[in-house]
Amino acid sequence: MQPKNTHFKHCSSIEALRHEVCDAIVKSANEAIAQRGQFSIVLAGGNTPRAIYRLLRDLPMDWTNWHIYHGDERCLPREHEDRNSLMVEQVWLHYVGIPANQIHDIPAELGPIAGAKAYAETLAGVPTFDMVLLGLGEDGHTASLFPNHTVDNSADAVPVFNSPKPPPERISISQNRLNDTREVIFLVTGVGKQQAVDQWRSGVAIPATLILPKNGVDVYCYEVVLD
Repeated sequence: MQPKNTHFKHCSSIEALRHEVCDAIVKSANEAIAQRGQFSIVLAGGNTPRAIYRLLRDLPMDWTNWHIYHGDERCLPREHEDRNSLMVEQVWLHYVGIPANQIHDIPAELGPIAGAKAYAETLAGVPTFDMVLLGLGEDGHTASLFPNHTVDNSADAVPVFNSPKPPPERISISQNRLNDTREVIFLVTGVGKQQAVDQWRSGVAIPATLILPKNGVDVYCYEVVLD
């Protein structure tokens, strides 16, 4: 049985998915800024989000009230090409006027323990996120919450060891903190995600199912069958 309050949406093309998600982000941002004076978004890494960030940078937005966070990060040097924060900086943030003190990168270069502690302190005073963007791995993982790993909700940001995907050391926002949001969008592209989506929709407990805030989840899919 498909999880309650989880809405799967099939997109006709990868371009349609990118534009629909971009539109959803803009709508959420405008509403949040109008209602609360700021917009907080947790970003995902990967190629599909990269293309969405590239679309965002050309929009005529007032960026001064945006606050940027990351769902997870690899424990690599800050300038390493595999850092999520570097990708986001290169394709989006370098071109828009979000104040530097409102861009909150995970200090994963400190290592998993010290970096997670520092990011947990950053998140400690942050109210409910407005939006969380997440991807889905072929094994059902999301952020750096992996199958067969103990779920750690001891803090808002937690260290990850022995990741099945390299590098083995990472930092992730915890399940509980990712659920403290008004809106969640999953980006799911590629035929390799079919099994994970089938498991998700049939009620199998994969890591992605840990993320289910009270307002539910929207899952945008391309190249995945939703019959």
